Amino acid sequence: MEASPIPIGSCPKEHQQIYKDWFNIADSDGDGRVTGNDATKFFAMSKLSRQELKQLVSLAQTGHEITSDVLKNSVDVENISLPLLEGLDALTAKRKDLTINGEPRMNGSSQPQVPTSAKWFTSKSARKTPANAVTSIVDGLKRLYIEKLKPLEVAYQFNDFVSPLLTNSDFDAKPMVMLLGQYSTGKTTFIKHLLQCDYPGAHIGPEPTTDRFVVVMSGPDKRSIPGNTVAVQADLPFGGLTTFGGAFLSKFECSQMPHPLLDQITFVDTPGVLSGEKQRTQRSYDFTGVISWFAAKCDLILLLFDPHKLDISDEFKRVISSLRGNDDKIRVVLNKAHQVDTQQLMRVYGALMWSLGKVLNTPEVVRVYIGSFNDKLINEGVNDPLGQDLFDKEQDDLIKDLLDIPRQACDRRINEFVKRARAAKIHAYIISHLKKEMPSMMGKAKAQQRLVDNLEDEFGKVQREFHLPAGDFPGVEHYREVLNSYSIDKFEKLKPKMIQALDDMLGYEIPELLKNFRNPYE
Repeated sequence: MEASPIPIGSCPKEHQQIYKDWFNIADSDGDGRVTGNDATKFFAMSKLSRQELKQLVSLAQTGHEITSDVLKNSVDVENISLPLLEGLDALTAKRKDLTINGEPRMNGSSQPQVPTSAKWFTSKSARKTPANAVTSIVDGLKRLYIEKLKPLEVAYQFNDFVSPLLTNSDFDAKPMVMLLGQYSTGKTTFIKHLLQCDYPGAHIGPEPTTDRFVVVMSGPDKRSIPGNTVAVQADLPFGGLTTFGGAFLSKFECSQMPHPLLDQITFVDTPGVLSGEKQRTQRSYDFTGVISWFAAKCDLILLLFDPHKLDISDEFKRVISSLRGNDDKIRVVLNKAHQVDTQQLMRVYGALMWSLGKVLNTPEVVRVYIGSFNDKLINEGVNDPLGQDLFDKEQDDLIKDLLDIPRQACDRRINEFVKRARAAKIHAYIISHLKKEMPSMMGKAKAQQRLVDNLEDEFGKVQREFHLPAGDFPGVEHYREVLNSYSIDKFEKLKPKMIQALDDMLGYEIPELLKNFRNPYE
């Protein structure tokens, strides 16, 4: 039975303010959420049984049984008295006193509350966070990062070699889907098709129209935000992109608009990958580096192909190679499939799988969606019921996968966190090993050059000494390039306590966290 909602306007204004104050009291950690435990403690002050608390507290205390008829006809909403909660008046008075005396007010109103978990990232020391401050899996991951993982990353310059340090917004960001493909394969049209409308900054044409990275996300109104502005906004997870310099940020923008789908998912539209003679034109920024950065943050990566553009150019090969370590996120979309008939589609599909088999170094067959993700079909004259039925089913499967992303976002976040922790541990072993191989007095420059030149052999020594999987080691060339700007002698020695803390986190604390909190999307 479904009760008709009572309009907010029916509640007297003075009651609305009181209810807001009570919410702030129930929200003990100030993160803008009232968890089940918070609610249980708060409503325990009503001295009602759990059965009665299943009904609305105010009506239960006035003796009404909650039914749709009661809510529609029998109850004078405006004259319902406030619920009686034992000890609440004292808590409210204490909170008001703290607000007036403990925190400065601006223009007669208190400053907006900053979630407690956000304050952990601004603290200068990695102090222990109280256990009761953790109200969800995401909060738990934030605490573990601040206390266990971040100190290790800082000690061994993990941010310069592998990935920038995480911020509060990295944990709170919505799931992201990145679209990759050569120009005119329908990436921008694909996003428009899902949204069923245009978004700011969308340009579509047969030539390479999208010349920049565009993040399409939810916002209060339609607008485009330049890349330099986006990179410094603390509430957005794109601060790490500043490492690619102004040349990239001038080719980056954020497109915001209110949309129910964007409330759940953020899309990343990318410039068309170059092919043919265009590959000779060098981009002004590290294109594959940016793709790799986004790949680590994204929950799903869609590679779009056109039936008439199945060749994989050299730049596309480099782009796909930069997705290394994120193979489980990759899906392939054979777009504009309505442009060919059923027989040709079979041949195109076979040719695509053959091309991908040479680039994707995995024995598993990658999932390929076949369809035409466009509001208007180009070849409407072709009447092929079999093809149309196939396109509809494939589109339904892809839409289901996209809608399933928010539910899997929590699991994905844990997966990425564990992957990062293992990468940081291996990085610490590598750095401390190189430090140990350096002489204490003479010949440091020659020793460093020898270690850098033979870096692959040094990786092998670390792998054998600590029994680490070879597949978890980073790319040698990238490491060699970064090492050239460092003095290995200045690196830290191995800190067994930090490594042990990381092992305890992976072996005990993360499983305990999963046991205590459920996936919020389930």
